[in-house]
Amino acid sequence: MFIGVRAGIHPSIIYDIISNAAGSSRIFVEVVPKILSEDPLLIDFLKSLKKHASYVMDTAKAATFPLPLLAVAYQQLIHGSSGVIRDESASPLKVWEQLFGVNIVDAASQQIYDASKLADQLVMASKAAKRIGFIGLGAMGFGMASHLLKSGFSITAYDVYKPTLARFAALGGLTKDSPEEVSRDAEILIIMVANEVQAESVLYGNAGAVSGLPAGTSIILSSTVSPGFVTQLKGRLEAECREIKLVDAPVSGGVKRAADGTLTVIVSGTDEALHCTGRVLSALSEKLYLIKGGCGAASSVKMVNQLLAGVHIASAAEAMAFGARLNLRTRRVFEIIQHARGYSWMFGNRVPHMLDNDYTPLSAVDIFVKDLGIVSRESSNLRIPLHVSSVAHQLFVSGSASGWGRYDDSAVVKVYETLSGVKVEGRPPMLNKEDVLRSLPVEWPEVPMDDLVSSASHDSKKVLVVLDDDPTGTQTVHDIEVLTEWPVEALTEQFLKLPTCFFILTNSRSMIANKAALLVKDICRNLEAAAKTVPGISYTVVLRGDSTLRGHFPEEADAVVSVLGDMDAWIICPFFLQGGRYTIDDIHYVADSERLIPAGETEFAKDAAFGYTSSNLKQWVEEKTKGGILENQVSTISISLLRKEGPDAVCQLLCSLEKGSVCIVNAASERDMNVFAAGMIQAELQGKRFLCRTAASFVSARIGIKPKPPIRPNDLGLKRNLAGGLIVVGSYVPKTTKQVDKLRSQCAQSLRVIEVSVEMISLKSTEERDQEISRIVELGNAYIQSGRDTLVVTSRQLITGKTPEESLEINYKVSSALVEIVRRIDSRPRYILAKGGITSSDLATKALEARRAKVMGQALAGVPLWQLGPESRHPGVPYIVFPGNVGDNSALAEVVQNWACPSRSSTKELLLNAEKSGYAVGAFNVYNLEGIEAVIAAAEAEESPAILQVHPSSLKQGGVPLVACCIAAAERANVPITVHYDHGADKHDLLGALEMGFDSVMVDGSHLTLEENILYTKNISSLAHAEGMLVEAELGRLSGTEDGLTVEEYEARFTDIAQAEQFIDETGIDALAVCIGNVHGKYPPSGPNLRLDLLKELRALTMKKGVSLVLHGASGLPHELVKECIDLGVRKFNVNTEVRNSYLQSLKKPEKDLVQVMAS
Repeated sequence: MFIGVRAGIHPSIIYDIISNAAGSSRIFVEVVPKILSEDPLLIDFLKSLKKHASYVMDTAKAATFPLPLLAVAYQQLIHGSSGVIRDESASPLKVWEQLFGVNIVDAASQQIYDASKLADQLVMASKAAKRIGFIGLGAMGFGMASHLLKSGFSITAYDVYKPTLARFAALGGLTKDSPEEVSRDAEILIIMVANEVQAESVLYGNAGAVSGLPAGTSIILSSTVSPGFVTQLKGRLEAECREIKLVDAPVSGGVKRAADGTLTVIVSGTDEALHCTGRVLSALSEKLYLIKGGCGAASSVKMVNQLLAGVHIASAAEAMAFGARLNLRTRRVFEIIQHARGYSWMFGNRVPHMLDNDYTPLSAVDIFVKDLGIVSRESSNLRIPLHVSSVAHQLFVSGSASGWGRYDDSAVVKVYETLSGVKVEGRPPMLNKEDVLRSLPVEWPEVPMDDLVSSASHDSKKVLVVLDDDPTGTQTVHDIEVLTEWPVEALTEQFLKLPTCFFILTNSRSMIANKAALLVKDICRNLEAAAKTVPGISYTVVLRGDSTLRGHFPEEADAVVSVLGDMDAWIICPFFLQGGRYTIDDIHYVADSERLIPAGETEFAKDAAFGYTSSNLKQWVEEKTKGGILENQVSTISISLLRKEGPDAVCQLLCSLEKGSVCIVNAASERDMNVFAAGMIQAELQGKRFLCRTAASFVSARIGIKPKPPIRPNDLGLKRNLAGGLIVVGSYVPKTTKQVDKLRSQCAQSLRVIEVSVEMISLKSTEERDQEISRIVELGNAYIQSGRDTLVVTSRQLITGKTPEESLEINYKVSSALVEIVRRIDSRPRYILAKGGITSSDLATKALEARRAKVMGQALAGVPLWQLGPESRHPGVPYIVFPGNVGDNSALAEVVQNWACPSRSSTKELLLNAEKSGYAVGAFNVYNLEGIEAVIAAAEAEESPAILQVHPSSLKQGGVPLVACCIAAAERANVPITVHYDHGADKHDLLGALEMGFDSVMVDGSHLTLEENILYTKNISSLAHAEGMLVEAELGRLSGTEDGLTVEEYEARFTDIAQAEQFIDETGIDALAVCIGNVHGKYPPSGPNLRLDLLKELRALTMKKGVSLVLHGASGLPHELVKECIDLGVRKFNVNTEVRNSYLQSLKKPEKDLVQVMAS
């Protein structure tokens, strides 16, 4: 106030403007009127401040912490509250007037005027101007110039930074290459550069603006400069004798307000200059003040504002750093001071930067080096001692000297942090996961669970009942039942089974808090009633919640206690290894690749319904209970205790807790969980009762479940199913969106995507909602029936309500629409995958009508796989519950790829499986579509693999279309079917067959000599193997006729053992067709006469060589003889005559039409 008055500004004008500017504070607003009115109570107020400051100084001394600003202010308070001038009593005002040499009372008695009203009058009377020159497109300048451009002014601009000029040109502005060029046609020239040196350069330097200005032009100087510089500039412009006018117009408000045209602008100058520029000044400002006193007066007011703003930033840094030294929670300190006398506008605006450790420059440290430098210089010129602002200036200078000059001005706090070693940052830092885990103590050496689990469950009939607020809580268990309904009868039935554990799916996370609490109370009452009907049964309730701390806490815990009575302690344990959730030193972290991110800094903490700020679990409890349970009332089980002292120490600590305590559990490994669970069981066996609010890992540790590998379709013994899978995504967490993007890119060829418009189903009319649902159902049915995996995904733009309750209502509408969609898709999918907790719960219970399910295991780490009960709409269809916050970006795509329709088996796989299980595969020659369908229909009816064989003669007639039909039919079959080229006796034909898509070929050189056969077979075998095809060859020769090829009896010969060994070794074949008396076509009336002794010898040889045995001519062999051949090692039988004859017979019935022939 005193330097402003010395500069000629009325004290009331200073008070009115500063009270609404960045230099304002509660003390300024409260105390300045008391000073000006010489309030007699001011002395008492100052004495109280001095007393408090003295206490703070003593505390800082004990803590070895520097408080330079407070130290100087303390001296001022001593002086002001002394109440003595020349041994006579005096008010604080008189003491300060004597110190500063300014009579502020006389100044206040001068005629007052309304600076805002004067500005309004100015604008009304001002002249129109369109051509504006603008020099200085920095952060503030660019916003001001672009706003003037949008307001209809013609703006020609210059800046030394060319990319900024290009940006301005892209908005439609004009640009020039020098200040002189900008000024040539300007009616008004605005200068918005950083300091006096730059202002001097653009006006009078090389190609400066003044030389190009037309006569009568007005200059608006909006840079923060000293009043003296403005006064001197006015004189130099008058000396030009061109009637160039100057308006002193510093601005305040920041980058955003500059772009919005809502700055605070303080102006002074001659009446003519102001009338020429009023409309431009009005366009830039929300608040415009006109200060009497000519050029320099406005800058004097801005100087006072910057003095206070700079001191407030520096004092905020000093206060927050001191709080950190005292181990106070800096975010809480900030929240408290926001509502206390110590609050200033700069405190509220800049401290969040300090707490977030975010020094992205909005206004730089160097700006206040300049601005407080102006204050210091002017105080010297005006002979006003400014002790506090001088110290603040030196703090900013220190920051700049340390390399932080271009950082945001709030980085002045780094001066204190560097001096004292404290960190003001009000959030735990991100950590390197590997470094942190390596730094922890070695794990407890024993796995202490097995005996204790037995004691806690079977011996004492203790059951763990997990109330799961969404289905994803089954992430770490297997062979555990889940109930989706909880009548007393169902719970009694479950207790009678004496399970170690069962889950009750509440889905309460989708409800508002009071409904969730009522639901939990209802379940607990039913549990109590059911337990009373089963002698000796007891149970522990676990509230399984989200590992990222979302959910209804403490409402659900309070609900449990209201029914089951007080517990000895509440246990908070959100550790979840598979999801990358660790609790270390009471801070809960979410792993992201190699980093540990404090949970309060993740997207999960910003949840519209369950958001929070605290990563420290003690503070989280206090935050969620709204101060009902204070941080210092929360107990901790540390990793050090778990790893160094073990389960006994855990038990001892739990038993020592006061009744009704809250205890958080740190954990960084499954072994930590096992140790805690063991200690908790010991405490329970001593009669303690606990209520646990945990993530999934605690449950598996508590009941001693051993992990097992992820489940694939083959592990469940599922048949090959050609229907598409159904993937439903409702979760909106950013991780899910990234996973969906990855799924769409990696599975683009096989996946069909249907996007659900959230706007249509949650905000539009009922009719529009129904139309959207019907569209999706129609497409979903078509895609699934065609065998395509189908992704039904909500549009990714998150729509939230104004309140948590409104957000939950929108969530409900989205979830209910997804339920309706899945309920109306009547095509039976191969599997169902639901992404997101609420989505998976609603689909299981409402769309699929499951009342119970069994957790089979996991489809991926942390991704439960359920088998729905027989009462559900699709019993037997695997149901994958995929949490919204689990897995890396590729996790969803990985599961979908694992569960995609399996590719066709190869012939080699068929024969290997036959060898493992001791059966043979039938290979049937086919000639047309009817024959193909007949083989596959029979194979599916018998649930048996089969081989479709194409003979060269039939290939000659049917060509490529016949092979294509075989391959297409094999791909659509729900049993393993492969396609084989039979009796390839011609090299040219075989080479063609290798390119047609067959799975295997038979190289038939049986008509050749041994040496020729070996050479022929070896050549084709190497080519076929390069294509991944199995090769069968024949040694020996069968008599008989097949498809027009006849071998006379005298040409037939048995397979020779010695030749067979040489043949296998030299050709590298995979399967050997042998001759042991079998024939093509019909056997003689006396029946077949097979050399089983020779077959036994050939079996021994082929077993040794890893080659499959094949027997042609199976038509007509008695059942018992076929079985005996299988027992002796035959793994492939060729069948032709019987099937062909049956088909030919059907054609001879004249009453049949062609369609009936096809059906037969």
